[in-house]
Amino acid sequence: MVHLERNKSLNDLITAVGLMMIMEGIPYFIAPDKMRHWIMNVAELSDESLRRTGLVLMAVGLGVVYMVRS
Repeated sequence: MVHLERNKSLNDLITAVGLMMIMEGIPYFIAPDKMRHWIMNVAELSDESLRRTGLVLMAVGLGVVYMVRS
């Protein structure tokens, strides 16, 4: 087990990545059939729709992090 007591920023980053992986995995664990269907629907979206969705999600995530950290 890695102990990163001195580098709080790295520790926070690794924690954030771990939490992201947990959140990403929950729908696949709870409803794999629905996720498979959802993924097939997402695959049919245009590149522009996916880019806009990604931009909105990044902006919302940035806003959440800003509100929590300030």
